[in-house]
Amino acid sequence: MFNNKDVAKLDVLESKLNIYESLSREMLDKLETAVDKISDANQHIANILTKHDERIEQSIKTDELIIKMIEDVKGQNSKEHATVIKRLETVEANVADLSKFKWQAAALVGAAVLIVGLVVPFVDNLMTMPYNGGSEQTLRR
Repeated sequence: MFNNKDVAKLDVLESKLNIYESLSREMLDKLETAVDKISDANQHIANILTKHDERIEQSIKTDELIIKMIEDVKGQNSKEHATVIKRLETVEANVADLSKFKWQAAALVGAAVLIVGLVVPFVDNLMTMPYNGGSEQTLRR
């Protein structure tokens, strides 16, 4: 049936088949390991993406809160600005009144000095005039 040559060929084929089977098992093991590693990497990436999405949502909420706080500060600043402007207008009005009063006082003092300057020589002349006893003859002499 089979001769030695055929048996030898069959043994060679059988040994090659065993080698291929062993290589196939090794490759299958390596593929399974690679698939497991890829699966773990996918799981890790999914976790990272979930955390990233949470951080983005927190960032959006924080940004909205900051924008709201800025708007609140703007409104408060506008109110304080209006109050300061009113105070400045009041102070300016008071300064204008004080300036007006200063000029009125200066005019009053000037008028008083002018009047005193005119009246004092007149009064001085009256005081230094000789008294004649009420008669005109004394004045003519």
